[in-house]
Amino acid sequence: MKTVCLYFQVHQPFRFRRYRFFEIGNDHYYFDDYTNESILNKIAANCYLPANKLLLKLIKQHKGKFKVAFSITGVAMEQFKLYAPEVLESFRALAATGDVEFLAETYAHSLVALKDEDAFRKQVEMHSNMVEEFFGQKPGVFRNTELIYSDHIGDMVARMGFKAMLTEGAKHILGWKSPNFLYCNAINPRLKVLLKNYKLSDDIAFRFGDKGWHEWPLTSTKFAGWLNQLDKKEEVINLFMDYETFGEHQPRESGIFEFLEYLPKEILKHKSLQFATPSEVVSELQVVAPVSVPNPVSWADEERDLTAWLGNEMQQEAFDKLYALLPKMNKCSDSKLMKDWNYLQCSDHFYYMCTKFFSDGDVHAYFNPYETPYEAFINFMNVLSDFTIRLNAAVPFSSEEKELANLAGILEDRDQKIKKLEEEIQQLRSRKRASSGKKASKSKVAVSKEPKKTPIVAGTAKSKK
Repeated sequence: MKTVCLYFQVHQPFRFRRYRFFEIGNDHYYFDDYTNESILNKIAANCYLPANKLLLKLIKQHKGKFKVAFSITGVAMEQFKLYAPEVLESFRALAATGDVEFLAETYAHSLVALKDEDAFRKQVEMHSNMVEEFFGQKPGVFRNTELIYSDHIGDMVARMGFKAMLTEGAKHILGWKSPNFLYCNAINPRLKVLLKNYKLSDDIAFRFGDKGWHEWPLTSTKFAGWLNQLDKKEEVINLFMDYETFGEHQPRESGIFEFLEYLPKEILKHKSLQFATPSEVVSELQVVAPVSVPNPVSWADEERDLTAWLGNEMQQEAFDKLYALLPKMNKCSDSKLMKDWNYLQCSDHFYYMCTKFFSDGDVHAYFNPYETPYEAFINFMNVLSDFTIRLNAAVPFSSEEKELANLAGILEDRDQKIKKLEEEIQQLRSRKRASSGKKASKSKVAVSKEPKKTPIVAGTAKSKK
């Protein structure tokens, strides 16, 4: 029997506003609240709410036979709390069924696993705690940002206590082998590795609405038939994709919701097919071999590597400058700085700087607030410069930084005093205007109360005889 493992990623970043060079050191708020709220509410209406409602209906309808898994980033959950709490409630309703598994990942959907193990561990713990708080599940399976994986990253994840990890079943790491089996980490065999079947996943995620595709239209009956026709020896079919596939990447008009609605029924018609969560897969199947991944892979673009985020000099400089602040961030206790630090780490900021404009150009343009990669780079570096000034003031290392921090404190005190004096001047002016108005009204009242004198007009008085 073959097992179908359905997994969806849910993530939205806090996008930056246009942050100008002259604002550095003067304005410490970086985010475009209007754009962030508008985009989240749009996706909630098109995807999250209708798709969650449909999944809840299907899970109840199939009574334990239909199961799915999610990973929702910490920054996405923060946005749900801020802008669309009903979305969070709909995910809680799915969690309550017992047939939905929530996976751990990096809180900020970051690339920190490529830089520092301790910082990586902290982010994962922070995210796991949030998942447990919101959904009542302690994650046992890990999914790294954009399915980024290597032997070294897998080893780190195993040492964190996770039993399994998801990644891309890329051709250049598998060769002749099939992704439709359970593998393990080459360094630490305790970690099981589930490999995405990218062809079948991308048939839904990318090709579903393409009328030029030779398999269009894709129906749930046809897709279930493809799964049933796979080699009988193969054991698991991992279908991993963005949740926004439903209603956003593939609009409602394409028929994507109808496809999802009938997919469980069509798959379960075949006695050789069943659904399972990642945890169930790793507990029920045996590992067939280790998978060797010396260099990091991801599920992004045709190359399935890191070039979407670190493929040019701008991206590499921004990435290195950001994580050069790690030693200071480890000593920082300022809650505002720590929150901004999380938002700065979102991999999306580096994705917007990508200069690949060929087959993957449309993907990189999705909800990209910048007209060019260079604009994205300049904006990010401006924000990072201001953040660095704030961090240096909060955690000064050298004598120069301490002196600058003292000067910054003096300037801030001066600005506060000036602001306070300006407010007092405004209050005094308001009182003066109010007082002048009262005096003017009193004088008008006094004038109106004087008895009117009858004017004597010449030539009207009668003369005495």
